[in-house]
Amino acid sequence: MNTEETITNETTTTETATDSFRDRMATVDAKGKRKWVYAHKPKGKLYNIRTWVSLGFFALFFTLPFISLNGRPLFLFNIPEAEFIIFGKVFWPQDFFIFGIIMITFIVFIVLFTAAFGRLFCGWVCPQTVFLEMLFRKLEYLIEGDAPKQKLLNKGPWTAEKIRKKTIKHIVFYLVAFIIANFFLAYIIGIKELEKIITEPISQHVVGFMSIIIFTTIFYFVYIYFREQACTVICPYGRLQSVLLDRNSMIVAYDYKRGEPRGKLKKIKPADVNTGDCIDCFQCVKVCPTGIDIRNGTQMECVGCTACIDACNKMMDAVGKPRGLVRYASENGIADHQPLRYTGRMKFYTGVLIVLASLLTILLVTRKDVDGTIIRTTGLTYQERGKDSLSNLYTITVQNKTILDIPVVLKLEGEEAGTGKIELVGTKNIHVKQSGQGSGTFFVVLPNTALKSRKTKLRVGIYEGDKKITELSTNFMGPFRRY
Repeated sequence: MNTEETITNETTTTETATDSFRDRMATVDAKGKRKWVYAHKPKGKLYNIRTWVSLGFFALFFTLPFISLNGRPLFLFNIPEAEFIIFGKVFWPQDFFIFGIIMITFIVFIVLFTAAFGRLFCGWVCPQTVFLEMLFRKLEYLIEGDAPKQKLLNKGPWTAEKIRKKTIKHIVFYLVAFIIANFFLAYIIGIKELEKIITEPISQHVVGFMSIIIFTTIFYFVYIYFREQACTVICPYGRLQSVLLDRNSMIVAYDYKRGEPRGKLKKIKPADVNTGDCIDCFQCVKVCPTGIDIRNGTQMECVGCTACIDACNKMMDAVGKPRGLVRYASENGIADHQPLRYTGRMKFYTGVLIVLASLLTILLVTRKDVDGTIIRTTGLTYQERGKDSLSNLYTITVQNKTILDIPVVLKLEGEEAGTGKIELVGTKNIHVKQSGQGSGTFFVVLPNTALKSRKTKLRVGIYEGDKKITELSTNFMGPFRRY
């Protein structure tokens, strides 16, 4: 009797393993047709923490467009006009090198962060995951009920109740998508321009209004139909994780050494039947928003949302077994039965990320809103001014990266300020328009007594009235003689 039950259990385990093996995406059947995912509503400690994190995300997303610094939006990504504002500082196409550094830092960040912490970003703060799981999915639970009720509703006939629920769901989803689209557009054109589109006649803002409708439709389509496909089909990050992760990376993992061989829970278990802690309840599969079985190991579709961890912990509590059959761990940690540790490699990667972020922050903070270049006119040497002075001719170009017009005044700095002077050609100052450039030609006149060598270093200050904005350097050329 015991032998027969043992053979039956082993056969069941083998069949389960065979059935769970797949050579296609979890949301596609053998014929290539999409399998709709009816994810059960997660419950547990990690889900509650994620809910609070998502509330913080929503608070930032819906308030940042209203925050301004020195009369500018805190963040603006105006791609059509090539104007970008980060932490109140304006960036233009001439600042492309900074964006190059930002992109390099971002790529390095992805590589190092994923190697150390897996897809922690995807599960906790990715906008796609947060909006889908913490907003639209919750609205769906509220309107249609949990997954079993949704499945019955979709497969059932078109009754009055089904029409009512489906109508409410689509209206609510489209309205929420419309709100998100408005705030998304605010990050591109600014909250003031968005206010004009909303309050002024549509005829004056046809392009802006159409942009809102297009964005609304895209968001609505993604969250009503496309859903997890955005992560598994479009987003390249899931495919990249296979080359970014290693056996020490932190992942959502199933402890196969503790869980296998799987066996159904029985009130009376024969003494010689040795099964693992996994009772094959499939609760981890039912709550997965991408429809995978985490027991098959690390998979491209896994976004690290921890729903399977909460579901498994709940079942372990119910059957009186220790939690953590599915948990945050590394592959080496599972193989060696070691808890997840903040390893030296993770500390090193964290240190590198901190250094990169610090350097980028310093670069952004110290960046000048007004900058320029001074070039001594080529083909000309010095000019004699009377018997005791010489002059050089220069061309200056000033870049104004602010949103204000600036009248620029040039002044000599250092020792030369008391003995020399600047003479602008044809104007008293250089007027630089907002977000533009200004140029001018000027002479620097110095007495012979101020020249100690053929080449003299000069510092030219750029002023707005009496306020010094920045300082530029150049050289003053004199004759070939000993001074």
